[in-house]
Amino acid sequence: MTFAAERLIDWRTARSIGARAAGAGESIAPIERAKLAEDIAQVVPEAEGMVQELTGLVPGGYRSRGWVMSRSDWVGANLRGFERVLEPFAQKVMANRTDGALANVRRAALGAQLGGLLGYMGRRVLGQYDLFLPPDDDGLLYFVGANVIGVERRFHLPEREFRLWISAHEVTHRLQFGTAPWLKDHLMGMVSSYLDSVELDPSWLVQSLRRAIEEVRRGRTQVDGLGWVFLLLTPDQRAVVQRIQASMSLLEGHASFVMNGLPKDRLPNAALFNRRLRERRQAAGLDKAMQRAIGFDAKVRQYTAGERFVTEVIGRVGMGAFNRIWEGPENMPNLDEIGRPERWVARVATS
Repeated sequence: MTFAAERLIDWRTARSIGARAAGAGESIAPIERAKLAEDIAQVVPEAEGMVQELTGLVPGGYRSRGWVMSRSDWVGANLRGFERVLEPFAQKVMANRTDGALANVRRAALGAQLGGLLGYMGRRVLGQYDLFLPPDDDGLLYFVGANVIGVERRFHLPEREFRLWISAHEVTHRLQFGTAPWLKDHLMGMVSSYLDSVELDPSWLVQSLRRAIEEVRRGRTQVDGLGWVFLLLTPDQRAVVQRIQASMSLLEGHASFVMNGLPKDRLPNAALFNRRLRERRQAAGLDKAMQRAIGFDAKVRQYTAGERFVTEVIGRVGMGAFNRIWEGPENMPNLDEIGRPERWVARVATS
């Protein structure tokens, strides 16, 4: 059986380009790799217990466990996730198209673009909770070995403590979704809604550009977050993207708040780790332009805005009232509330 996503994108090309773009990273001796795998196997459950104690969140389903992988492994795992997510969209795109003479060229070009994007990201990511894993793999957390060891070497960090600290971030994501089983379907529904709203007629792009230019000239729009891409969205699409952006700000900010709020006797160097990762994000030149192009700078801002929201809400009403967020989608903050936490407190926590 041939899936529509296979007719849309050459996934083999994506994997090949992605692996080359990612590179191998730091050279790791077998004994170092084994030590990293052993540490991750130990610190992930340890981090899970610490995060549970701080937040009151519960794992649900399987316990969290780590997989130390290569950069190319990470690219391949994320491509499989993309393929699952894009299948309904691909069915829509390919429904009325035949595979003409240029089909393979188009597939290869899309595969190369997607592979290049993930290859670049594979050089940066330390750990990941994969939202798109099938149920049998629930609780699996990714750690890119070359990147973790590369950061430790570059900044001379205490290895096991740093590994515990980054594990806390990914474990927090795992517990968010374990505590709120509705959350995955909620996010996937928003992504599907956005993809369903995308126009396939090329004239749509021309019309959108004209409308965007007019809005900018008249000062009727704000260029934030997603930059010029946001200007191409219809009002309905913008509403969906804003909901996605608010949700991601919350989830990333909450994970950052937790990893930096764990007991200092267990993580005495957390503040140092935080500073070093901020330094690492300060890319320059071509690297900085690439980060803007793929939205990496927007993701960093999500961490900051979301962490500020979580910090202020918990400071006002405490962890118990904050955890009402996980009761249902109606309690999730919108983008306005992320910037003005007192509005969420008034609407949800004290209502």
